[in-house]
Amino acid sequence: MTVVRMGYVAMSVHLQNCSPSQTMTHARFKKLFDRDAAIRKLERIARSNVTNCLRLLKHNIAHDIAFFRLSSKLIPLANHMDLKGWNYIKSIKKELNDIESFLAKYKMRIDFHPDHFVLLNSKKVDILNQSIITLKMHRNLLTGMGIHPKHRCVLHVGGAYDDRDKALEQFIYNWGFVPVDLQEMIMLENDDKSFTMNDTLYLCEKLAIPIVFDYHHHLAHNDNHNWQEHWDRVVSTWDNSPLPIKMHISSPRSSDDFRAHADYIDAKMFLKFLREINGSVSIIDCMIEAKKKDDALFRLMKQLKHEDDVEIIDGASFKIH
Repeated sequence: MTVVRMGYVAMSVHLQNCSPSQTMTHARFKKLFDRDAAIRKLERIARSNVTNCLRLLKHNIAHDIAFFRLSSKLIPLANHMDLKGWNYIKSIKKELNDIESFLAKYKMRIDFHPDHFVLLNSKKVDILNQSIITLKMHRNLLTGMGIHPKHRCVLHVGGAYDDRDKALEQFIYNWGFVPVDLQEMIMLENDDKSFTMNDTLYLCEKLAIPIVFDYHHHLAHNDNHNWQEHWDRVVSTWDNSPLPIKMHISSPRSSDDFRAHADYIDAKMFLKFLREINGSVSIIDCMIEAKKKDDALFRLMKQLKHEDDVEIIDGASFKIH
């Protein structure tokens, strides 16, 4: 038997006027001639975003959802070189404290998936340095919410740069330049074009990083490797984590557009995976990456309750027997 807990990404399709990703472009910022006024506007946007995060967390608790990915766009331009020295955490301290108080009462697994421009295997020093700045921002947000940062940020390996093996070794080399307090935040995910499950496991085992297995990505890009043969290795990368093993689940939009995420989850595809790993772990957290966000989770739960080997626990979790 395995307990499955499901979560979703960043925003709800059911809550109105609750975006956590309102933004201001750098071009717009530069057009505001009063810099102090421009920064105050950024701070108002950030406060609104974080306030909306709390609304989302309350919505989640109301529906038994104990796993959630926060938007990485909570604070517009926080990692931009033109805003160096801006104490963005101070400007949202109250809102972060409100989330901390809420999470102290209602337990929920929270994490981030920094955007694709965070590249730890880049040969360009400026890109690596900017990636580190962005990771620091994520750590500041986590600690500001009272969340222990360990294993809270999912990253892709990065770019293949026309030589996948060299790109993997570049990641290992660059890892030495990443501060230890940021290293502990990181989980690595196999992707659908460059780095397979096996490639990612190579890094995870060498550097003691948990792997977030993305089943859809594996089906799209696997070099003919059978994931089942390496599942025990995936599980072992989580041995030193305080958190349960985590995976990503999504479904292809179509056979012609296989890599793109569908609006909802193919329940049969998901169950096929779960039945194969059943009993190998006591609990697994599954992040739904679907266009319809929480509605995809709600629909999937309705479909699963009709399966003979599924025992529903609550609105977002179940046991597979």
